[in-house]
Amino acid sequence: MELFELTESARKQIGNLLTRNPGKYAVSLSVLGGGCAGFKYDWGFADSAEQIQKDDVVIEWEGGRFVVDSMSVMYVAGTRVDWKEEVFGAQFEITNPNATGGCGCGESFAV
Repeated sequence: MELFELTESARKQIGNLLTRNPGKYAVSLSVLGGGCAGFKYDWGFADSAEQIQKDDVVIEWEGGRFVVDSMSVMYVAGTRVDWKEEVFGAQFEITNPNATGGCGCGESFAV
């Protein structure tokens, strides 16, 4: 099993984000305490390779790079990340097998 599954649409969107932000090295996902369910996903950018720690998980492909910091890996290992475009907007959709519950808006989760 891979640590993370990035769908083709998620990879394409990550590549698009990096193309539109040429000073950024990777799209990053972290888990922070907070949100109504206990933990929340925090999306951002890593500015350079030097910002990546040796224990961070980095997935690279032609046209994109995705990183999860080492402290967050235990909360999101096995997660599927997809990019969804719908009538009222677009967003990354996270399917986290470690989550035991979540909030109604999908922004936070419990383990």
